[in-house]
Amino acid sequence: MYLSIIIPAYNEEKRLPSTIREISSYLKDKDYSYEILVVNDGSTDKTAEVVRGMTTEIKGLKLIDNEENKGKGGVVKQGMLEAKGKYRLFTDADNSTSIDHIERMWPLFNEGFNIVIGTRDSKDAPGAKQAVPQSFIKRSLGNIGNLLIQLIAVPGIWDTQCGFKAFTDQLAESVFPKQKIDRWGFDIEILFLSRMLGYKIGIVPVNWVNDPDSKVSLKGYLQVFKELFQVRLNQLKGVYK
Repeated sequence: MYLSIIIPAYNEEKRLPSTIREISSYLKDKDYSYEILVVNDGSTDKTAEVVRGMTTEIKGLKLIDNEENKGKGGVVKQGMLEAKGKYRLFTDADNSTSIDHIERMWPLFNEGFNIVIGTRDSKDAPGAKQAVPQSFIKRSLGNIGNLLIQLIAVPGIWDTQCGFKAFTDQLAESVFPKQKIDRWGFDIEILFLSRMLGYKIGIVPVNWVNDPDSKVSLKGYLQVFKELFQVRLNQLKGVYK
């Protein structure tokens, strides 16, 4: 298997079908093997039923169905460790970053990078942009939070939270088993662990389209801050050894 696409999904019965079809349409003409793994995070709607019904229509589509909610970080970890691909990408169910952005990642993987992340911030990579900006409150919290993230855990990266990140199988199988955070702060932890273990992180610009129905609430932003400090505390306590 060459490429695995992991899509974490919680109550996504409405948005998910179009995202899956767009990814499938992009991949079906490629000359490499692939799989599309939807990891249902204990949804209370018909997310699992909808995906299961699409498996006969969509090549390579598989459902990992959890009855209980694990959190985004928990299901991304699950998908990464059950995936078979040499390269493993997770992307959001709302399709805020279109799948064709992966073309920007291949050159960096060919140069020896182990993880390549998308960024919405031009300070990380020229050309990064947000087609539909987030609300003022979310932008303000994001800016404050990023300064803390750089100070405490991941210096030099301005956008750690973009939901479009790809990993080599070697990194995925080395880093994700060490992951302890199951909620929104898992991105920070994965980047922190990758650097701690000496892996090379590449960054590519994305054109990100904000979905007004985003699942990230104000409470979610505050939880990221809490989990940021948990990452550093885990390191000081030797949890990641």
